[in-house]
Amino acid sequence: MDFSALETWGYLAVAFFSFGGSFVIVAAAGVFSAMGHMNLPLALAIASVANFTGDNVLFYLARYQRKEIMPYFKKHRRKLALANLIMRRYGIWAIFIQKFLYGVKTLVPLVMGMGKFPFGKFVFYNLFASVFFVSVIGGVSYVAGDTVADVFRSFSHHPWIFPLVIATLIGILWYFLKNSNKKS
Repeated sequence: MDFSALETWGYLAVAFFSFGGSFVIVAAAGVFSAMGHMNLPLALAIASVANFTGDNVLFYLARYQRKEIMPYFKKHRRKLALANLIMRRYGIWAIFIQKFLYGVKTLVPLVMGMGKFPFGKFVFYNLFASVFFVSVIGGVSYVAGDTVADVFRSFSHHPWIFPLVIATLIGILWYFLKNSNKKS
């Protein structure tokens, strides 16, 4: 497998996708670092800065450009309410918690920005939350990197397993999402 494109463009991909809060790219950077194709401290530093910047931009947009961005969230009122509940229940810890919750990770900074949460306080805690999030995801994937590489090697020996696993995961995700949206 040729990793020259990864070694050339991998850090840019980490920055781009981490800006949006993707933990998949951080996990991939950890695995590729374990395989020797990326520098782990550099990849995690880039991911931390991008993740920190992305959440600060969301907070800023919600605070100062509220009228312009609200039409994009009309269909996500339930998620906004959930993010508001998380923020009220956990306070400052919501900044840390939201990093690990897919589906609300972009909404918590928006809700905090729409509220009366101080921007300086958000920036301060977001810095530590971003570093913590990236360190946990990147560190765990780095440690598990050899196992992940072995799994992909076994997929190359038995190519029919990978589509089966992906189809099963998509089916489980579809079933979960379909049943989680039903009212009790």
